[in-house]
Amino acid sequence: MITMLVTYADDVHTPFDRDYWINVHFPLVRESWAPYGLISAAGFFPQAYDAGLIAVSVVNFRDKAAMEAALQAPEKARVMADVSIVTAVQPQRSVLQPL
Repeated sequence: MITMLVTYADDVHTPFDRDYWINVHFPLVRESWAPYGLISAAGFFPQAYDAGLIAVSVVNFRDKAAMEAALQAPEKARVMADVSIVTAVQPQRSVLQPL
């Protein structure tokens, strides 16, 4: 398994539609990338308002090839366009791999 962290950095005053992100965006991510090997996708909100982060998503794929296939799939455009409904912040991706 490989994990992609998607972080949204800014502060508490930055507009971010939490309800849409959890209830609309994540189902879209699951629907779009499940055929490519997505295992799970979940969103979290840091408890501390001064953490420098608005939200973090944890997206697990079967393996690196599955993640790369999803990120190159035509559905990626729809997933990324949907982010602009949530916030104007550009998300940053990081990949966590087991040693």
